[in-house]
Amino acid sequence: MDRRDLFKTACVAGASALVGRNLAAQGRERVGGGGEAMGVLVDTTLCLGCRACERACAEAKGLPLPEDEVDLFEERTTSPDRLTVVNAYQTERGRVTVKRQCMHCLQPACGAACLTAAMKKTPGGPVIWREDKCMGCRFCMISCPFDVPRFEYDSANPRIRKCDMCFERLQEGEEPACVASCPTGALKFGPRTELLDEAQQRVYSQPDRYVHHIYGEHEAGGTSFLYLAPVPFEQLGFPTHLDTTPYPTYTREFLYAVPVVLTVLPPFLLAVAKARRGEPADESGERWTE
Repeated sequence: MDRRDLFKTACVAGASALVGRNLAAQGRERVGGGGEAMGVLVDTTLCLGCRACERACAEAKGLPLPEDEVDLFEERTTSPDRLTVVNAYQTERGRVTVKRQCMHCLQPACGAACLTAAMKKTPGGPVIWREDKCMGCRFCMISCPFDVPRFEYDSANPRIRKCDMCFERLQEGEEPACVASCPTGALKFGPRTELLDEAQQRVYSQPDRYVHHIYGEHEAGGTSFLYLAPVPFEQLGFPTHLDTTPYPTYTREFLYAVPVVLTVLPPFLLAVAKARRGEPADESGERWTE
């Protein structure tokens, strides 16, 4: 076994042990941490494909502005410089445009796989990435059922990039930039429970307008972004094979059997990552405040 294989094996073992100790507590904890978990309802029947959400996101995050002219039918994915994208699909009911970004799972696989808790589900709903804790293992990318996190391969100091639901704006009492910019009301921000009620009301009051499925209500254990559409979601590029069980649950029994001694590995690897970035070691193990 060469050094690369040894490192990968050690990382997997360390991640398993770390998650095994925390998974039970995460499963019992209310998503809102005692408060109301927030989310976004995306009604694709109201989306014009104007891409105002793309531009607002770029401005809010200090990213390059998107090109003015793109072929929306050429499906794009998120990238380090584009945290949300709008694509168009030709469906059985004509053209439908869809905004895509991180789904902010209720029990995120990326957070469960993260060796150092750099990827974290916050009490209010957003799944955020914390640079000072990341060691660059990229297990979050591998574990995400929606293939969302992106790595800055071309950067001298690479980061994991994805939508964080404008976490900073939420802390200031503002809506996510994409929601605030939408001119048609296709995006609605609010408590997830209320958004589900709203989505159900729309479906049952206008049964010919919507397919009777709220995407994100149960997929991968539930997500904070919820979708309504006029056609089945496979016609819009959504993964429809996902189970309704939260992904971290699948590994729970195995993780409990991992030797506790392996939990010393993640802090060691984090210290190595910080040393490479020239950051001081954090003896307390916690530098983030919410």
